[in-house]
Amino acid sequence: MFNLFILLLERVGLIIIIAYLLMNTSHFKTMMGEREKWRSQWQLLIIFGLFAITSNFTGIEIKDGQIISSNIYYHLNSEASMANTRVLTIGASGLIGGPYVALFVGIISGLSRMYIGGADAYTYLISSIIIGLTSGFIGHLAIKNHRYPTVLQGAVIGIINEAIQMLCILIFSEDTTAAIELVQLISLPMILINSIGTAIFLSIILSTLKQEEQARAVQTHDVLQIANETLPYFRAGLNEASAKRVAEVILPLMNVSAVAITNKKDILTHVGAGSDHHIAKKEIITNLSKEVIRSGQLKEAESKEGIGCNHDNCPLEAAIVIPLYTNHNVVGTLKFYFKDKHDVTNSTKQLARGLAEIFSSQLELGKAETQSKLLRDAEIKSLQAQVNPHFFFNAINTISALVRIDSEKARKLLLQLSQFFRSNLQGARNNTITLEKELQQVEAYLSLEQARFPNRFHIDYHIDKQYHHILIPPFIIQILVENAIKHAFKNRKANNHIIVTASQHDDAIQLTVTDNGQGIPKERIPLLGQISVNSETGTGSGLENLNRRLIGLYGPTSQLSITSTNKGTRVSCMIPYHEQKEDI
Repeated sequence: MFNLFILLLERVGLIIIIAYLLMNTSHFKTMMGEREKWRSQWQLLIIFGLFAITSNFTGIEIKDGQIISSNIYYHLNSEASMANTRVLTIGASGLIGGPYVALFVGIISGLSRMYIGGADAYTYLISSIIIGLTSGFIGHLAIKNHRYPTVLQGAVIGIINEAIQMLCILIFSEDTTAAIELVQLISLPMILINSIGTAIFLSIILSTLKQEEQARAVQTHDVLQIANETLPYFRAGLNEASAKRVAEVILPLMNVSAVAITNKKDILTHVGAGSDHHIAKKEIITNLSKEVIRSGQLKEAESKEGIGCNHDNCPLEAAIVIPLYTNHNVVGTLKFYFKDKHDVTNSTKQLARGLAEIFSSQLELGKAETQSKLLRDAEIKSLQAQVNPHFFFNAINTISALVRIDSEKARKLLLQLSQFFRSNLQGARNNTITLEKELQQVEAYLSLEQARFPNRFHIDYHIDKQYHHILIPPFIIQILVENAIKHAFKNRKANNHIIVTASQHDDAIQLTVTDNGQGIPKERIPLLGQISVNSETGTGSGLENLNRRLIGLYGPTSQLSITSTNKGTRVSCMIPYHEQKEDI
């Protein structure tokens, strides 16, 4: 029995080594992150199907209660049986890939075992299918909850699966006496091996994914730090001074050999390796940068020839070049250079994309601030361009707190924060935007607030899609929703509802935001929207600014209308119906 355990342990070791190698390939990691998709399911089916076939052919022959040999087998005589790691591969396929993967892997495993033959070979097809469905069900529950079974759960499922195998041998074998003898010999070693092997298999997957999450969390933290430190520089525009300061901030925080920033024609700065010939104020010399500016797409190079630098002693072997945008137009590039091409990873590429988006937002912010000073309606523009610093810092703090807990959620919130600032920038340039874009701004704001206060409030939209292209002042709905969230519900943590409605009345569109909050004291209602009103939670300046913009754009008929009781508040306004291109 002990000898059998050792021999089986050798087979499990082979599977574990292969699993470890697979989990260290980028393609397999990507596939595991998308295991609910049919494409990944088919790939997992093939991989585990090969595992199962290998397990069958590398089994250990048992005859008359004795271990005969442990060679590779293609056929067994009718009196022999086999101990192998087939159940382990089927169980692991179900826990990772779900019921469909496990079912087909079980069928493949059972058929290959029947092909090898031996005593009561059909039994193993039956047991393989049952084991596949059992482990697949557990895997389905895990996939549904976007997680993996724990190591302990894997060990328990391994025991259960092997117990099912033993029961099938006892039930379906024609020679009951021989079946009992076989089970007595192999049950304990195979149960132990299957339980340990399944647990180790899962632990490799879970530990690898955990390391990936930790790496992403660190990267997200670095992105936030870079964003905070570079914001003052890029707001001044894309020039030599700002580019140099930004590059100096980036270089020590990233695993790169050099950082460069260009405009459409010249190198603005190059910090790090190769700075002797990649010199600021000189014309762009790499073909790679020229291609990125032309196409507006991220490009990468894995050789000196791919970079396109003609300098003989250039130490740079690889590069990632990302375009920088303002107003959907390429204005320059952000470049990361590497002395070793193997330092270029998928994580580095994602980080580079994220930084480029943030820098583009910062450039747009700076450009919008400059342009706003030149517009005739400066008052309205300044009101539209206001960004609540408390909201910004609260959002940053929320994301920072999430980076080491849920890095994927932190990444999504960072993108939402970028969307929020992009919308603010657009509002700073335009007197009106489409209702659709305003709703996108609201959703970006809500996603960040929901991260701070999960499930605190619920918002419903009663807006027909036919109104998505009408023009409204920017931030009008966002400010009203924000005002409701901040003031309506006080310390109430549940049953907080907000309804946003758009309806047409003759030649005007009525926008309404209704909440079921505590209401507003009657004496305050006439003052809201007219002057700043001090309260425990704010000054009321947001409503005042919004009301001033409405009156400035459309006259007194469009000013805010506020009604309130102890069951909630309703704020509405009438805006002339216009459906045309946005003002620029």
